[in-house]
Amino acid sequence: MSVSTSELIAELRSDFEVLLNMVTGAEAQTATLNQVERSLLRHLLRMGRKLLQVFLARRADVESHAPHWGWQRRKLAYHSQKAVDYFSVFGKLEVTRAYFYAPGYGGKTPLDQALSLPERCYSDLLMECAELLAVDGAYDKVTQVLTRLLGVDVSVLAVETTAAEHSQAVLTFYAQREALPRREEGRILVAQADGKGVRLVRDDAPLTVRRGKGDKKTRKKEAIAVALYTIAPDRRTPQEVVAALFREDAPPGERPAPQHKHVFASLDGKAAALRRLARWAIRRDGRHIRQRVALTDGAEALQDQMRQHLPNFTLVLDIIHAVEHLWTAGTALFGETDPQRAEWVKLQTLDILSSRAACVIQRLEDQAQALSPASQAAKALRRVAGYLQRNRPFMDYARYLKNGWPIGTGVVEGTCRHLVKDRMELSGMRWTVAGAEALLALRAVHENGDWDAFHQFRRQQRHKQLYGKPLVETWIDPVERLEINQV
Repeated sequence: MSVSTSELIAELRSDFEVLLNMVTGAEAQTATLNQVERSLLRHLLRMGRKLLQVFLARRADVESHAPHWGWQRRKLAYHSQKAVDYFSVFGKLEVTRAYFYAPGYGGKTPLDQALSLPERCYSDLLMECAELLAVDGAYDKVTQVLTRLLGVDVSVLAVETTAAEHSQAVLTFYAQREALPRREEGRILVAQADGKGVRLVRDDAPLTVRRGKGDKKTRKKEAIAVALYTIAPDRRTPQEVVAALFREDAPPGERPAPQHKHVFASLDGKAAALRRLARWAIRRDGRHIRQRVALTDGAEALQDQMRQHLPNFTLVLDIIHAVEHLWTAGTALFGETDPQRAEWVKLQTLDILSSRAACVIQRLEDQAQALSPASQAAKALRRVAGYLQRNRPFMDYARYLKNGWPIGTGVVEGTCRHLVKDRMELSGMRWTVAGAEALLALRAVHENGDWDAFHQFRRQQRHKQLYGKPLVETWIDPVERLEINQV
């Protein structure tokens, strides 16, 4: 054991006695809990850094300096000790390891593979903490929290770069996931899709003193959010759904919950998003699935992609969007404040849910015809009638309710809000496509509850790419092992 390692161990023993005295000594009798907690954290971080130094020094001490063999059986002799910076959650360290070299070939440091040293200088734990903060907050706030809490300085660029690199493994991670246990799945497989605009930086716009009319500072690109889950049938009557929609007094009843909800969002277009959704749907399908339902709002382009990529799913129009159009028609007929408006919308909704959309459409057209053709009210009624007419194939709600199918896109609308809007529209946020894509992918991993599993997979993939061999992690925390044995 080197002298420096022995000195560190002696310091650690002394440090621990200082900590014990901090909480048991005379001064502890007058200290506040806040003072002690802050001091403990500060001292424990320093101890953690020293412990990590001991670990690294010990590994360097026992490392063999016998020759190594490189590519094509090239003999590499021990050359020297090489050091590299390493930023851990405890602070900056220096990793020193043996360097083996052959003229005309180059060199290598075998301990890097044994330690699974990251390609960059930042530790996996530190950057995973940074990413976990970044999925919910601005990058500059992330670096402030790390500095404040751990005393570690990480640049915004480092967090952005790491997030971009790590996000590249997200789709590969989901492609290799094992199938879910069928006993935990519902009988109905449900796919949903919706879009949400993301504000992009206009880096191609020429600099001007003042922008002209219509010349916006930013432009938007649509992020397509998708959701896939299974659910048990929930049979309802049109009257029950109307009562729920119009907040009438009715017993709420216990509704089945989505099982193993999987969400994702990307800016690579509707076709790519729906192809991805279709692949995931195939993996979730099986003999345990009895019915397949796809839900969207009335966006025709998205419906076309749904039908193309999920041909064995029944496409359903989101009932909330249909009812919103009825409210527009009701406003055209009665105005915003007339009590008849709500009653009229309620009656049309009941007809829609009873699969009598044709009657509602005819009623709207007749009422539009009774008005002046050029009036705004007539135009609004015709627009609503046209919307319902185009979506009639997807509005057989009486059958859907009898089958117990979901008829609302609440899951994917929640995904648009939580996954896209809540982070992409923080104050002043403007994005590059690559930056938004990276963060959306990581937010999906977090939203799906796959954070730890994903980063374990990512570390294994990185190790294989860097060192050509799978990462084998057999080490068990001795403290946890002791606790288990005691139990």
